[in-house]
Formats: sequence, C-alpha cells, structure tokens
Amino acid sequence: MSALALKGPYWVTVRQYRRTLWLTGALALLTLAVIGGLRIWDLQTPDVPVQNGYSTPSDENRGYRTLTFAMDYLGLGILVLPLLAGAFVAGPLVAREFESGTYKVSLTQSLSPAAWLRAKLLTATAVALLATVALMGVFRIGWSRMAPSWYLAWDPHPYAATGIVHFAYVLAAVAVGALVGQLIRRTLVAMSATGLIMGVVMLVLGAYRWSILPVKTVTGPAGPSLWAPGHGLVMETGLLTSSGTRFDRMTCWEEASRTPGVDGGGDLWSKIEAQCLARNDVTGQYVDYHPGSHFWPTQLIETGILLALAALALFAAFRVLRARHP
Repeated sequence: MSALALKGPYWVTVRQYRRTLWLTGALALLTLAVIGGLRIWDLQTPDVPVQNGYSTPSDENRGYRTLTFAMDYLGLGILVLPLLAGAFVAGPLVAREFESGTYKVSLTQSLSPAAWLRAKLLTATAVALLATVALMGVFRIGWSRMAPSWYLAWDPHPYAATGIVHFAYVLAAVAVGALVGQLIRRTLVAMSATGLIMGVVMLVLGAYRWSILPVKTVTGPAGPSLWAPGHGLVMETGLLTSSGTRFDRMTCWEEASRTPGVDGGGDLWSKIEAQCLARNDVTGQYVDYHPGSHFWPTQLIETGILLALAALALFAAFRVLRARHP
C-alpha cells in the first residue's frame, strides 16, 4: 500500500483540496442513489404493450416520468462538467496560488516550477476524469431505460454522456485553465475567462459537428412524410421537382397566405398549395440525414480537435511558467 501512497507535491495538492475531493465523491454517490432509486421505482409499474411487439411506459408510471426529468438534469450536469473543471484549475488551483503568493513556499522546497505545476495538473486531471467516468456510468443506468423509447443519441446531452468526446473536453478544459490561470493570476477573473473560453469552444463545436461529415440523402414520392432510415439525424427536408431540382415549399405557402379569404389553414389553403405544387411540377421529396454510422467517426474527429487544443494549451502553459520562473 505504501507504493500507492501519494508523495511530495501530489500529497500536498490532495491535502490542500481534500474538501473539494470529498464533495465531488459525495455528489457522485448522491447521483447514483437518485438514478438507481428512480430505476427501481420505474420497474414497479409494467409497460403497456403496443403494436408490433413493442411496449411503452404506462401513463401512470410516475417513476418513469421522474426518471426522464432527472436524466435531463444529469445530462446537463455532465455537459457542464468540463467548464467546472477548467474553472477550478484556473482559479483555486493556479491563479489563487500566484495571487496569494503561496506558490513560493512550494518552490522553496527543492521543487521546480514545472514539477509544481505538473503535480497540480495531474491530480486535477485524475479527479476530473474519475468524476466524468462515474457520472457517465450513472447516466448509462438511466439511459438503458430511455434509449428504447427516446431517439436521443444525437442530442447534446447523450452525445456527450455516451461517447468518448467528453473526456477530451475535460482534458482541454484543464489545459486551458492552467494557461489562463497563469496569464491572469486573479482567481475570479481566471475562472470566468476559462469558463467563457471553454463555453465558446463547446458552442462552436456543437454548432458545426454535424457539418464535419457529408450528409446522405434519401428520396421518395410526394405524399406522407419521409423519414431517415434507421432513426438517423435529419438535417434538412424538402420537395423535389420531376427533374430532381429542390423546391422551396415556402413559395407555395406564401402564395396561399396572400390569397384573400385564407386564414392560415383549411381546405382553401390546401387547394391553393396543391395547385402551386402541381404548377411547379413537384413530384417528390428528400431528406438529408446522418446515418448511425456517422456517430462514432464524428466523435473521434471532435475528440482529435479537442486533444490538439489541449496539447497546445498545455505546451503554452509550461512555456509561460518557464519564462516567468526559469
């Protein structure tokens, strides 16, 4: 056991922030107790059979409804975990040490600046990754119930909580926090700046992740709504003329809305819209979508981008440290 004991700056870091570590563990256990308890409550009410051998949760199943509510908040918590990790590293772990001058004590104990920062970052990274694994494991417990009835794998919460990309977000947040904490050296400002930077990164990647791989297209005759095969992620739907040209349906809606006596619906609206579609030779429809096979490649590409960001930020953090404390 002594070989596994923390020593030197690692022990000091854990000892210094032991309350935060205990709180993190307690929150993970509380989350497990809540989701596990709701799963047990949900099992007390049988599902209602529907057509084709499937079943659906009963309307009287309050456990299921409460579980879906709790899963929304758990998914949100997992999504913001990198922001919290980055803010903690930037603020209490790094910036406050410079702001208060306590880092000088560590550097007088035959400890190099690089070893001091490395101990802090490795400790913070280990705790953040363990917390991520724990919360993602709890999410899986609830997701095993949600997945058969919700096609949510493409949504931000389950996308992060059921894949590998979230670990890269945590690593990037820790690295960015280390860099920002040294550059700003003011606890609250460093925390805010790190949260802002990682928030922008998450928003940008979230907005463009489904533009990384080209979409696939399925077509069919005009009529009932066309669906993406295999519950893929629908990106765009529309109409096609007989020549295969895409037609904007708003053209017919605007024509119908300009017709006197039309109040936004009804038989007259439908008649005018049908005449417009026939006049423009609309005969089919299309759906642009991402198939299920795009899920993991997108995760891997996004993970690579984040790991590159983490490497650059970490390299810059140690360069700044070396420049200021040779």
